[in-house]
Amino acid sequence: MLQRLRLAALAAASLFVPSVVSAQEVVRVGNLKLAHFAGVSYIKEIANSCGLTVDLKIFAKGPDIMQAMLAGELDVGATASEAAISARGNGAPVYIVGGFAKGGARLLATPDSGIKSAADLKGKKVGVTRGSIQEVLLGAEMAKHGLKAKDVNLIYLGYPDLNQALLQKQVDAIMQTEPQSAQAIARGFGVEVIKPYDTPVGTPIRTLVMTEKFYKDHSKVAAKFMECFVKAQKTFIDDPKTAETFVTQDVFKGQVTGAEFQEALANSPYTLEMSADHIQKTTDVMAEHGIGKMSKPAKAAEWVKLDLLEAAKASAGAK
Repeated sequence: MLQRLRLAALAAASLFVPSVVSAQEVVRVGNLKLAHFAGVSYIKEIANSCGLTVDLKIFAKGPDIMQAMLAGELDVGATASEAAISARGNGAPVYIVGGFAKGGARLLATPDSGIKSAADLKGKKVGVTRGSIQEVLLGAEMAKHGLKAKDVNLIYLGYPDLNQALLQKQVDAIMQTEPQSAQAIARGFGVEVIKPYDTPVGTPIRTLVMTEKFYKDHSKVAAKFMECFVKAQKTFIDDPKTAETFVTQDVFKGQVTGAEFQEALANSPYTLEMSADHIQKTTDVMAEHGIGKMSKPAKAAEWVKLDLLEAAKASAGAK
């Protein structure tokens, strides 16, 4: 009898024990340490409110993110479009599912170089990051002025190293990203030649990329992630001060000033835009100039999947 009473008491007590909440879904995200990519990193800060856990990894360049996705180490990656286009053109099972920043490129020159336009690059030392959207834009600008690769002494460097090379006058000009180009201008060792948005590529849009496996096999989690992505981007678009604080203090740890961030943001605004047409135009330019070494350039309409983005935007009331 006593044993039955104990069992009854235990059973009654169990009614008041909260049920164990299943662990939040973990989404593995790759990103770059750049001002206009910071909205993607911000997803980690708000992921808990979205019912997610974000495992964020920072990479040196977009192609490295694509390699990690191919290796099964990432579910989502933030890259400039050329890395995604090159990967898909070589058979990678990835989809572009959104866009998060526009622009983010400038042709800079040393103050005493005499370079006033892309036409003046002939015979000059020009720095650029290999496999970047800046390389695509440089190729398009050179073609516009009748220049070929052999007409310019191209020097391939990482983004931080490009600024050092310009500062030390090891190069005459660089095609640079943000906020590094804003820093070069603010600190006096670089002058803007052009913002290279007057080619068939237009103003480049950075891409949010998902593996096909994550998109198809984990569709509910993918949709939840896209809702969080839109929430993060909308926060940065609607509240620039939050974006500035996060970029200057959390991402760059005080190495970028508020003024430099504002200058960078003016050339690389956060967005929720993306279209298959834009990706197709970029693909065509890459194929024309042999950038990305694609075995077979993919048709954008076949792998730009914006249904999750549009649903998330509609849910958040975002344009």
